[in-house]
Amino acid sequence: MNLRALQYFVKLADLRHFSKAADACFVSQPTLSTQIKKLEEELGVQLVERAPKMIMLTPVGEEIAERARLVLNDVEQIRAVARRSSNPADGVLRLGLFPTRAPYFLPHVVPQLRKRFPNLRLQLAEEKTEEILRMLRQGQIDAGVLALPVGAEGMEIEVLFEEPFVLALPANHPLVGRDDISMRDLAGAELLLLEEGHCLREHALEVCALANAHERVDFHATSMETLRQMVAADVGITLMPLLAVKPPIAATDNLVVKPFAEPAPKRTIAMVWRSSSALSAFLREFAQSLKALPPGLLEP
Repeated sequence: MNLRALQYFVKLADLRHFSKAADACFVSQPTLSTQIKKLEEELGVQLVERAPKMIMLTPVGEEIAERARLVLNDVEQIRAVARRSSNPADGVLRLGLFPTRAPYFLPHVVPQLRKRFPNLRLQLAEEKTEEILRMLRQGQIDAGVLALPVGAEGMEIEVLFEEPFVLALPANHPLVGRDDISMRDLAGAELLLLEEGHCLREHALEVCALANAHERVDFHATSMETLRQMVAADVGITLMPLLAVKPPIAATDNLVVKPFAEPAPKRTIAMVWRSSSALSAFLREFAQSLKALPPGLLEP
């Protein structure tokens, strides 16, 4: 049994398609098929049900795929130890971020990260929270930047900052004349929200519950930018995290942003990584750099 065969099999288990798995592994389809067939012969079991238009794993194939992921994760940890032995800031750091965070947060921290870690290469993955946690547990990324709370058993958590929410309104909305927004101003209001799976949706629903507001059930956006444009088109109002309306994000025509009166609703942003990670010491240092935001950035 060799590691390459396990890598091919895990990729096939993820994609359920021989051609796509071969492309992802940068080999020909016959090469991948041959390696998996040899793996089946060595183990003495059928791992894959092969049909013309469908690939399925057998029950034992599913179990072996899960164990193979653990083996490959341990191998990657061995490589990480060796890679970081001379200088932990050299090499690649695989970082996961949720989509309502990455484009609004990274422009503020990447310049100083380049100065502090000039030889470090960031490999970014933008995924929803549950997918980032899955990738962390399976060793596909080294750390994630997430909004708390998260199911973080076996994880280290370093809180980075608290980010206030603001209210995004069309320019003709009655609340535009207010200096700030109180929770009672939202009583009975309908808010545009993101679709299921986005942590921002869960945070917005919590605010709705506190303010006696509710979501607009006939509309669910797939991205923050969709929410922004729908508000500008006078479809409704929404909550947005503060960094999503800060420069270098350009202003949107017909959209007005208002801060909340204290105590303003907020979300807590943290960096999360496996407690067993060989990079733990470096990740704590890296997290400190993510905390160093420009002065005044989190003020409405």
